[in-house]
Formats: sequence, structure tokens, C-alpha cells
Amino acid sequence: MFIFVDYCQPVFECNSRCTCTGSCPNRVVQKGQQLDLQVFKTKHKGWGLKTLESIKKFTFVCEYAGELISIQEAKTRAQELTHETGNYLIVLREHSSEDQVLRTHVDAHFHGNASRFVNHSCSPNLVMVPVRVDSIVPRLALFAARNIDIGEELSFDYSGEFNIWPAAETNREHVKRLEVLRDFGKEPKSCCCGSQSCRGVLPFESSLYSS
Repeated sequence: MFIFVDYCQPVFECNSRCTCTGSCPNRVVQKGQQLDLQVFKTKHKGWGLKTLESIKKFTFVCEYAGELISIQEAKTRAQELTHETGNYLIVLREHSSEDQVLRTHVDAHFHGNASRFVNHSCSPNLVMVPVRVDSIVPRLALFAARNIDIGEELSFDYSGEFNIWPAAETNREHVKRLEVLRDFGKEPKSCCCGSQSCRGVLPFESSLYSS
């Protein structure tokens, strides 16, 4: 999975240098998960995560937590994955106005929280936003993209494109990315989200399969 982020401005929460109190409305993600969530067994996608309470649009739901690893370690772990291996690796790419790219690699395979069970959907109800608190390293915060009902499974778009992929790339580019994956003897994993706009395969980060 990978996340592509293209925000006009970075998101910062108040931190230890601020004089505000803990009740400041700009202290949200740093307070951690506040909602009642439950891990459950899905019919076709293994384990999933659902909410036991209704969630309003724009509410912070949980943080995608895991190991912060280097690009080389991310490549090693990605290339060792099989269809039977759970993939909990996220590559966050943030693009600046100077055409610089800041990459953050987070793997929840060995260390993480309940968010590691959030499945992909091509029509997700969560969106991932990088939020910074006391560090240049972002925290991967999942917010409600719409109102979410009690008992509804939580999901986000692993590509980060939120329903515009593959329109964001040409067919030639898409085929090229698949060829990079197949050069390693791998095939893309089928998507089982059940959405009417399902793309058929799970997103993957082709740069992790290059030398």
C-alpha cells in the first residue's frame, strides 16, 4: 500500500512550545484514539475494523501506527511479501512547491495498533492526513471522510488517491508499474472491497521494486 499526499499546506498541531492548554481545539491527534472500535472477522478480507458508535464527518478516528523504517528496509520487506503475507507497509510521499519529495515509510507488521486491521476500499469512509506534533516526522491520522454509521466497517484508500486512480495516470503508466512488479515474479493482489467503483487490484508502490 502507499499513500500519495498533495496538500496545499502542511498540518501542524499545537505542541510543547505552545502556551495553550490541553483543551485547545488544535490538539486532536496527539490525544490518541477516543472512539470505540472493534476488530472483527470479515467474509472475504480477513480481519477488519468497525466502529461501535456513529462517527461524524471530519472526526479523527485513529492513527496508523507502526515502525518508522528506511527506504532500503521498506524495499527489502516489500520484495519479501507474498499473497499469503499480510502487508502493513505504507509509503507516504509529500510533494513540496520546490518539486522535492519527502518520503515516510511506516510498517505496522511487527508493531502497531488496531488501525493495522483497517482494510482498503476504492470508496473509503476514511482519509489519511499527515499531521505533525513536535516533530518533522508526520503522524498518519485517519479522519472520517463522511458520516459513518454504528457497526460500519472502516476503510481507507491505500493509494491515497481517494477514488481518482487510475484516472490520475495513463494506461501506459499503469501497465509500466505492473511490469515492474511482475519483474519480481509477483502479481497484484485482487481487491475485494465490493465497491461499484472497485479497481480490481490493490494499490502498490512500484518504487519499492526498483534497484
